[in-house]
Amino acid sequence: MLTRPSAPTNPLERLTGAGLAWGEGAYAKWAASIGAIAFSLYILLTAATAWFMPDANWDMLAYLAIAEEGTHPDPQALHDYAYGTVKAGVSAADYQTLTDDGGGFRSHMAENAADFHSLLGMYRIKFLYAEVLSSLSHVVSPVEAMRLVQVVSVLLFGVITLSWLRAEGALALAPVVGAILIMADFGGAARASTPDLLCSALFLGGAFAYVRKREVSTAVLLFLAFMARPDNIVFLAIFAVLLVAFRERAWGALAGFAASFVAYFAISHWAQHPGWWPHLWFSSIEQHYNMDGFEPVFSVAAYLKAFAASVVRAISVNSWVGVSVLALAGWYGLSRAGFRLDRRAGILLAALVLGVLAKFTVFPIHDTRIYFPNLLPPFLLLAAPLMALWAAASQGGRRAAPQAVPGDKS
Repeated sequence: MLTRPSAPTNPLERLTGAGLAWGEGAYAKWAASIGAIAFSLYILLTAATAWFMPDANWDMLAYLAIAEEGTHPDPQALHDYAYGTVKAGVSAADYQTLTDDGGGFRSHMAENAADFHSLLGMYRIKFLYAEVLSSLSHVVSPVEAMRLVQVVSVLLFGVITLSWLRAEGALALAPVVGAILIMADFGGAARASTPDLLCSALFLGGAFAYVRKREVSTAVLLFLAFMARPDNIVFLAIFAVLLVAFRERAWGALAGFAASFVAYFAISHWAQHPGWWPHLWFSSIEQHYNMDGFEPVFSVAAYLKAFAASVVRAISVNSWVGVSVLALAGWYGLSRAGFRLDRRAGILLAALVLGVLAKFTVFPIHDTRIYFPNLLPPFLLLAAPLMALWAAASQGGRRAAPQAVPGDKS
């Protein structure tokens, strides 16, 4: 049985209560400013770690190679360039880790230029990232170019997030959004020398533009996100189907999908991508040392084994499953409370969730970075109904709540 707590009689308790009451009142008054400042500091800290504490991962060798293939057409010369550039740009300990694993994959690739070159089709398909690196390498060193892309991506991601929250009148929720990013391993994505965060920032911008009904920006940003990571074609296809099925007018998203669909086949052919099954085999079943002509026979048993192993790792090692479930729980709870998304935002939320499930089904790999673009937008979509709930609660009771409409309120 619940009872009302008695009034504090201890002076320390009264002082503590008064301090908490003052703090609550001050935060309520300055919540938006406090939220924006706290989130900005988090973004700046993350950008600083991306520059000063980068993660030296093996993929950076391949990405640096594809960025300069035009100037090093010979496989051996390209191999020497990539390894020499990384050696000059990272610590001796990091370089040792990237090139010596006791006779395994990394040791082999450090010594075999032909096999290293055969893997590049799986990286060459990230066309936009390679072009950005190639352009920046004329200004700064190639390894610094990778770090610069990460820093700019972090800052762009932060600016778009704050803009979205401001548009919804939800800057007070910025610290919560920062906590979600921490759970989603935003810092790890920022330190990694991969195209994942660049893609995520462009993707977030495209989603925000869609919510605000900025069709041209939606088309351009979603297409650029695809060019950074072409596996986003899965989300774009689902999004387009839902928009057509529900007869939602959003020509920007449909144009982004159409352009990406055409570009997908052109880039795959140009990049000499080995194909879905060989790439999946390499990533989730067994690392193959030479991908030239590698065409393993499709095996349902091998696929199911890789799928099961990735499910276990995704749940026990990574965070994207938990973050996705938290977003769904928030949507369900707000909907049950009568604070629902509008039709346009609901379609996007459904596409984001189905996109994660479809991407994992098509290419079962457990890393959170693969699904990171889809993780934050659902929470930003829920900001408007959450603020409506907050307003209703602050007025002393629940009132009949109309659908929360993200975007223009006019």
